[in-house]
Amino acid sequence: MYAVFISGGKQYKAIKNQVIRLEKLNCPIGTTIKFDKLLMISQKDYTIIGEPFIQGGIIKADIQNHGRSKKIKIIKFNRRKHYKKQQGHRQYFTDVKILDINHIQGKI
Repeated sequence: MYAVFISGGKQYKAIKNQVIRLEKLNCPIGTTIKFDKLLMISQKDYTIIGEPFIQGGIIKADIQNHGRSKKIKIIKFNRRKHYKKQQGHRQYFTDVKILDINHIQGKI
């Protein structure tokens, strides 16, 4: 069983007990959060698709960790023009563990 939800403008696929790396959430470590913007819930041969979201669908997750990912290098270069520009970026992230996937009609 899995669900697809939106967080931080991106879509993520969630499976129970899976740890997912999301965009930074401003919540302390150890708190339980709920995602209510579910796009789809699927189990074997039973699928619910929202229009655009599933009414009453909730994913409960526990915040595990905050951090920053590895540095990526951004390089702009024009040959024969004496132009070279370098920049680095480290994206903030939050690791969450999916605890439960619920629907209004009960647990799927």
